[in-house]
Amino acid sequence: MPPTLASLVHHSALKLTVRAGADRLDVPVRWAHVSELADPVPYMEGGELLLITALKLDAEDPEAMRRYVKRLVGAGVVGLGFAVGVNYEDIPEALVDAAEAGGLPLLEVPRRTPFLAISKAVSAAIAADQYRAVTAGFAAQRELTKQALTDGPEGLLSALASQVDGWAALYDASGAVVAAAPEWAGRRAARLTADVERLRERPAPASSVVGGPDHEDRVELHSLGTGRRPRSALAVGTAAAPGTAERYAVHSAIALLTLTTERSRSLRAAEQRLGAAVLRMLLAGESDHARAVAGDLYGSLLDAPFRVVVAESVPAGRTGEPLGALAEAVESAAARAGEAVLVVPEGERLVVLAADGGAAVGACGEYAAGLDAGRAVGEQGGAEGDGELVVGVSAPAGPVAAAAAYKQAEQALSVARRRGRVCVEHEQLAAGSVVPLLADDAVQAFADGLLRALREHDATGRGDLVASLRAWLSRHGQWDAAAADLGVHRHTLRYRMRRVEEILGRSLDDPDVRMELWLALKATSTEQ
Repeated sequence: MPPTLASLVHHSALKLTVRAGADRLDVPVRWAHVSELADPVPYMEGGELLLITALKLDAEDPEAMRRYVKRLVGAGVVGLGFAVGVNYEDIPEALVDAAEAGGLPLLEVPRRTPFLAISKAVSAAIAADQYRAVTAGFAAQRELTKQALTDGPEGLLSALASQVDGWAALYDASGAVVAAAPEWAGRRAARLTADVERLRERPAPASSVVGGPDHEDRVELHSLGTGRRPRSALAVGTAAAPGTAERYAVHSAIALLTLTTERSRSLRAAEQRLGAAVLRMLLAGESDHARAVAGDLYGSLLDAPFRVVVAESVPAGRTGEPLGALAEAVESAAARAGEAVLVVPEGERLVVLAADGGAAVGACGEYAAGLDAGRAVGEQGGAEGDGELVVGVSAPAGPVAAAAAYKQAEQALSVARRRGRVCVEHEQLAAGSVVPLLADDAVQAFADGLLRALREHDATGRGDLVASLRAWLSRHGQWDAAAADLGVHRHTLRYRMRRVEEILGRSLDDPDVRMELWLALKATSTEQ
């Protein structure tokens, strides 16, 4: 610990005597400074032991001494050393009383003790304290490194919590707690998720302090990683601000965890290249080769039904934050659940293979739901989303059907883009109706062109061919039923259908023609 007034008083070579403030001797001394100025305050930083002989002070004037002591206390001076036998044979009572009243420790310095000896003692004690802190810091670094190598991040966090006499926690890229020490600290760390997310928005390296005197503890948050967007974070909780040795331990932990993060990033890049190869083999129908290449890394993923997820950023060409954030959410969820997941950036797309019903697919859905909610809020506020996503999800499939599942995901993605949705599952398309798909502009243009001649005929007042065609098709060509719906004779309806054939130049006996006309009517119906 740093030197204190008490340690200087007990220094056998200095022979200091306490004349006032005996109850405040445990205050640390940052430096010993000599000044005979009547007002040395402009040259003080706080924490000094001021040494004087009262060469320019009227130390016997009570009012002058009260003002002098008040200025020193206000500047943060922790003690006053008065040399006797120089200008005064004894410390004047006016100064003793002022120091006692002002709460400023007053030490009597005998004539045979030079101020230089006191300065050397303070300097030596500070140097010794710094040496102890550095030595303790190196010892902590060795212990943290040992634990990181033998027990991984969990062991490192345990060692760090012991070094700082507090707790420590590690967060993943999504802001979720992945490890904490001691075990109870996980609950405390989980309450800081919002603070961690704000920290991660700042370029690395970044840090912040949460809590303080009025909170249960003081927590330092540090980002980990060297990229523009940190991938993880470290929280360190202590009862008070860490000392020098504890600070060494925290910085060592940050360095080790950052090194681990960067190493993991390199491994992830290699995994992505392997995953891309596995994906290409699956899509090429080479499932056996894909399984052999996947090995233990992705092998379990190919042993059970999986889903293919294809995501694109909108507007097209934005491949940065939206796709990266989705990849982080999926990978973090899979890591917490112990699932294998294959995440492959593919040009302007992100392709994911994840276990059906697993945490990764669930995280994808939750992420999309969050974007949907944000989009709704933005629309209400008149703001447009920046860098949103569209996501298509296939039905469950196995390795042999991977190519078909990829096609399903692409189809779902196309529908999501057309409908203005964030995420669409292929099963939703099969369970719904084909009619909403007719809202496409190309389909509308085709429908308008196909029916234009009939509508122009009806506009002249010479008949109601469009309504008659709709009724006839809805009744599957049954003349009596369709005529009844229209309230006309069946011969009238037959005449109208012949006019439809003449105007369109197509035969209603052709099922393809009937299908096209029915879809055109549905696409242009005002009831859609």
